[in-house]
Amino acid sequence: MSLIRVLTADDHPIVRDGLRAVLGTQPDFTVVGEAGSGRAVIDQVRRLQPDVLLLDLEMPDGDGVETLQRLAERHTAVRAIVFTAFDTDDRIVEAVRAGAKGYLLKGAPRDELFNAIRVVHAGGSLLQPIVATKLINRLNQPTPADLLTEREREVLTLVAQGRSNREIADEL
Repeated sequence: MSLIRVLTADDHPIVRDGLRAVLGTQPDFTVVGEAGSGRAVIDQVRRLQPDVLLLDLEMPDGDGVETLQRLAERHTAVRAIVFTAFDTDDRIVEAVRAGAKGYLLKGAPRDELFNAIRVVHAGGSLLQPIVATKLINRLNQPTPADLLTEREREVLTLVAQGRSNREIADEL
């Protein structure tokens, strides 16, 4: 059995201690490091090359989203699971866009956490059901372009092309 190398990142030492203890109950997990800031995450990922990163969103020296973006800019291959108390639609979307492969709330049962680590390590993605529902609801909201009529979109397209009012009126 190969070990899944996990890096935990949270600005609260007690949370990191708890994660180390809980993850240590699984024979296929090993916690290879801990980080308390975005800057430390970048350094630890580079040095330790974990398989999975458990990442809080709110940390000093670069929040979780910024940290994911910096890792992506450096072409760092680590599968990240956001593990946070923040479940707002914006934060979920930002994290997924930045490269998170999983998103769990800190109130998740330990079995969900274990499963998420294994799924993400295997190349999959996993969103906690409540998080998935929020993400789907957000994606199903109409965008500003959806709120325009066909004629309004035509006018907007011509304005974007730099046409004058006279040219737009002549064309329409």
